[in-house]
Amino acid sequence: MSSEAQSALAGQSGNRHWWLLVAAVVVAVLPFAFQDSYWRTNLIVCALNVMLAIGLDFILGYAGQLNLGHSAFYGIGAYASTLLIMKLGVPFWMAFVFAMVLSGAAGMALSIFAVRLRGHYLAIASLGFAVIVHQVLLNWISLTQGPLGIYAIKPPPDIALPGLPVISFSNTANMFYLVAGFAFLFYLLLDQLVRSPIGEALTAIREDEISAASFGINCTAWKVFAFGVGSALAGAAGAFYASFVGTLVPDAFIITESFTILAMVIVGGMGTLIGPVWGAILLTILPELLRGFGDLRLVLYGAALTLAVLFMPGGIVQAGQMLRKRLGRLPAATNVGTRQ
Repeated sequence: MSSEAQSALAGQSGNRHWWLLVAAVVVAVLPFAFQDSYWRTNLIVCALNVMLAIGLDFILGYAGQLNLGHSAFYGIGAYASTLLIMKLGVPFWMAFVFAMVLSGAAGMALSIFAVRLRGHYLAIASLGFAVIVHQVLLNWISLTQGPLGIYAIKPPPDIALPGLPVISFSNTANMFYLVAGFAFLFYLLLDQLVRSPIGEALTAIREDEISAASFGINCTAWKVFAFGVGSALAGAAGAFYASFVGTLVPDAFIITESFTILAMVIVGGMGTLIGPVWGAILLTILPELLRGFGDLRLVLYGAALTLAVLFMPGGIVQAGQMLRKRLGRLPAATNVGTRQ
């Protein structure tokens, strides 16, 4: 590699680290900027949606697997952690890990079952899986309480450190730091994966599975791996969702939730990591900003999504790159987690 190329890579890495530092500072400041519980609650929902969006993007944007059943893994994580805690007395963090493992295993099982399916066939199979999971949650009343719901779910246990005040997660600011911290950690882990040979293998499968197989890439194994990782992140989001909301009902994990997560990935920029983050933030905050328009807000929300898809087919990331090229002097903010 030439010295010029090495210098360019070093510059990109430096810019990336600076933007990650800026993101960490912004996360730390947000609860101080928004003191009321309403907006702090929305911040927590943003962090949950970021987890869901980057997990789906790893499956769809990098491995090229059209998964419309992401809400199922979200629900599996929520119910698995809650039932372990409330029925068996399992500590929260053990239940959290189990929820991730179970959701990841369910994703891998679905991927193995549908390994020969591609495109809209895989979409229909994953959609059917989401329907099955929702019906199980709704009708297995002896276990899930069905439409009656599960109530009085406690937040994660307090953390007591010597010489410091007790950190209680019933406080929305602390809960936001917890969820956003895990979302940030998951982002960093996925960022390392997509920049490694694993990311190159997934990208090759996405672009041309037959050619990837001819180069010795085990397409089945890597697709199962991508499904497992993305589904595990959805399970983590589900566990946090249950402990944050305090109530579980099956309708929180209906099929439309999968389409909402998919919209976050597409609007942000599929095949990137930073794009779904922006998409999750935008599509979480935008409906709240439009509440002042009453019933008209749904029309405006739908129109905004339609215009975004029509005029920004590559999502927010592509729009940012085009704007940077035109202005010629903006920092490379969109290089963090861009398409491999």
